[in-house]
Amino acid sequence: MADEMGAGNTDDLILPVPPEPFGLIVGGAMRGQSVDALETALRHMGLRPERVALEAADGGPPRFRLRFGAVAVLAGPAADHALDAADPDHPSTSLLAASLPREWRGDDHCWMFVPEPTDEPAAATAQPTQMREFFKMLVLLIDLFDASHLFWSPARLWSDAAQFRAAIAEMLASGMPPVLHLVAFRRREDADGASMGTRGLALFAGQELEARIPEGWTVADMVKRLSRLALDMMLNGPVRHDRTMRGLESGEWIDLSPSPATGGQRSSVIVEFGRDR
Repeated sequence: MADEMGAGNTDDLILPVPPEPFGLIVGGAMRGQSVDALETALRHMGLRPERVALEAADGGPPRFRLRFGAVAVLAGPAADHALDAADPDHPSTSLLAASLPREWRGDDHCWMFVPEPTDEPAAATAQPTQMREFFKMLVLLIDLFDASHLFWSPARLWSDAAQFRAAIAEMLASGMPPVLHLVAFRRREDADGASMGTRGLALFAGQELEARIPEGWTVADMVKRLSRLALDMMLNGPVRHDRTMRGLESGEWIDLSPSPATGGQRSSVIVEFGRDR
């Protein structure tokens, strides 16, 4: 599959961020700071902060609109609903090399950053660049807040903030998206046996992956193969037609069958693994 993954213009590798995704960071450097001090620190990072009127009663936490390039983000201490959605103990939440501190939900520990939608007619052509600039902003915010962890909502995935920062920096340099930090790989059991699927890939490729786990394969075996497929889709777009390709090892084959969205579920690609007989 490597010969199918031409990088091209790196601004075309990352698809748009819709209103619902957000980044949530855990960091102590800005705790207890006044609104003026927060605004100054954000301005020194080049994020052009604007104070946003609070919907809550006076005395609530500060909120800002931040701008970086073509992207605008609403920022402020995370509300309870955001913290509930990011609960690391919830079965639907995934963690990548991340063990959150016991007091992670404490006052001002978590800040939330939500991209604002745009109604500009030309926005569709600018969306890949906006996504890249959103990630660049997160890198700056990780540094500013001295963040220990970052939650990426499309995948419901917690990452070590330093590792996330390094992965994004590598993406900006090489054009290769950091699949493991942006897509969660979830193992499931049902009456038909064990399977694994992705969560968060649809943001970048319009589809998720679903695959039965062959007998004797480990979770690591599956992640290695599905992450390779996910990277191909992030670079080259969704799977449009049934196709068969060579697998990771000699004699291994992969069948891909796109399945349309039904019942409110996103479109998916059914993956089957086989070997030469």
